[in-house]
Amino acid sequence: MSLPTKDRLEIYRRLLLVRYFDEAVKEQLEEGHIPGAVHASIGHEGAIVGACTALREDDFITGTHRSHGHPIAKGADLKPLMAEIMGKETGVCRGRGGSMHLADVSVGSVGESGIVGGGIPIATGAGLSAQMRSGDRVSVCFFGDGASNQGTFHESINMAAIWKLPVVYFCENNLYAATTPARDVVSVEDIADRAAAYGIPGVVVDGQDTLAVYEATLAAVARAREGLGPSIVEAKTYRYGEHAEGLLIPVKYRAAEEVEEWKRRDPVALFRRRLLEEDRVSEEELAGIEAGAKAEIEAAVEFAVASDFPNPEDVFENVYVGSGSGSGAEAVRPAESAAGSAQEQGGEREISYFEAIFEAQREEMQRDEDVILIGEDIALYGATGLMAGFGPDRMRSAPISENGFAGMAVGAAITGLRPIVDFTIASFVYLAMDQIVNQAAKMRYMSGGQVSLPVTFRASMWHNGSNAGHHSDRPYPLFMNSPGIKVAVPGTPYDMKGILKTAIRDDDPVILFEDNDLWFRAGPVPEEEFFVPVGEAKVRREGSDVSVVAVGATSALALEAAEELAGEGISLEVIDPRWLVPLDKDTILRSVVKTGRLVVVDLANKTAGAAAEISAMVCEEAFDQLKRPILRVATPDLPIPFSPPLEHPLYPSKQKIITAVRQLL
Repeated sequence: MSLPTKDRLEIYRRLLLVRYFDEAVKEQLEEGHIPGAVHASIGHEGAIVGACTALREDDFITGTHRSHGHPIAKGADLKPLMAEIMGKETGVCRGRGGSMHLADVSVGSVGESGIVGGGIPIATGAGLSAQMRSGDRVSVCFFGDGASNQGTFHESINMAAIWKLPVVYFCENNLYAATTPARDVVSVEDIADRAAAYGIPGVVVDGQDTLAVYEATLAAVARAREGLGPSIVEAKTYRYGEHAEGLLIPVKYRAAEEVEEWKRRDPVALFRRRLLEEDRVSEEELAGIEAGAKAEIEAAVEFAVASDFPNPEDVFENVYVGSGSGSGAEAVRPAESAAGSAQEQGGEREISYFEAIFEAQREEMQRDEDVILIGEDIALYGATGLMAGFGPDRMRSAPISENGFAGMAVGAAITGLRPIVDFTIASFVYLAMDQIVNQAAKMRYMSGGQVSLPVTFRASMWHNGSNAGHHSDRPYPLFMNSPGIKVAVPGTPYDMKGILKTAIRDDDPVILFEDNDLWFRAGPVPEEEFFVPVGEAKVRREGSDVSVVAVGATSALALEAAEELAGEGISLEVIDPRWLVPLDKDTILRSVVKTGRLVVVDLANKTAGAAAEISAMVCEEAFDQLKRPILRVATPDLPIPFSPPLEHPLYPSKQKIITAVRQLL
């Protein structure tokens, strides 16, 4: 496709900006103005600018650890980009992301990832969002040759192909994954050949030829806009520098002759020659563009150097929506619709915990068309009537690709949807740890508050059913140690429905751990709409002798123990935290001040569990109020065995709680 000279001159200007920007970054690193290391893309400019020229301003892109140039090629302001790499408050991410994690949502750059392959599912989710919003926006995912070996690559492309998502997977193949030659770790000569496995087009293009890249990307983008699905475009390119500037690599892994050979086909020089020969542009005009680009870079450097570093007092801002000073989750903002205390009155109506899950989902999906459900085996819910009335667009029955569809939900949430992700079994969340912990939990903070992530993850915890070690985990303590994500463990049908509705409407990621031991237990749930506010515990029984904090399903055991001990004149106060992040410390501490004794009950493993964290918090903040040491009733530290006589005795029970209470008294 022939572009007019004015457009080709703009391409040249952007090639120069990308090149000069990274050259300036290297200089500032050497001068000590940039902390850490940086990954320059000098040599990649033809691939970057050629691809981005094929996009509209409202199209989405995701990048890698080597993506300074991508937002520049998309039209981003240079000053905040340079300031971000220097860690300044005026940076596009306010100094929270840095070189490997640039994001400029104003030009459609929704995030770059320091995790190889981490951005691939997110771009896929942006494509899902674009498709569901009935427009013709496209998502372009930039990744390197090394990322094509990641499971996220294959999981994401498979899902995009199945659902014909408008995504272009753009591989910048610079022939090396860090220091390892791609030929040694990739089973095919061309990564684009992997497209055939998913029934989509794959094309290889000379990454040093900017216009060839533009034309190949434009064709893939046009296909995506027409609803025909994804493509792979592989640009063969080369980085002239090391994998990371600022990191000493003590051995040589490339021949100097190889580097020089690629430099002879430098993309910026090749395009300049083209303008002179094909467009008859004068040397003087090109010199003027070059001088203007250098001036822009100099102004960006001057701005960044002169900018202030962030104020350490503001370090907790944007961990969660509305969080500011304090220590993270203590300052979270409850969902607007969930403000205030909910009264647990259900009248005559009782429904099961399982029914409460689907009632909440149906109500929220009927209320808001941006709410969708993603997970494995969920099509059966429509067939059985639990989710009747929602078609396959709203009920995305996904392949067995946990990391892929979790990341897809993250990308969809960033770009406007409110996904609910059903992991079915809690042990399966381990397969999606990167996307939950590195992406969902951190992206708002690392973007400096540019994005919100209204995504809800659901995971059902199985126990006491001879499911053995791979299906019996209670992973919520892991996520208590992942700032940026809220964690809930509902213990009644009322809490299940109220917390799930709150989570869906919340603008932060929430991971909700259900207890399948409760699925078919009924309880009062109001007909009218209600919510359980974020971070609000429930005092299930008032007492004066011992405080019992019981997580999730164990609150029922604690109530049984309280009833039995009441006959002996022993008064237990039973508290169900409901939310572990943020934790309602005030309710727990008030109870401890009243009773002076504490038992914490938790079905998770004892070491480093929720019980340990609650105990530590009370020791730090109310040690002088304790009359006796805190006791924990939890599951011992071992994988759960299959045989019932081995499994059943492991868990907290009414009798174990009674024994602990008597020990304190």
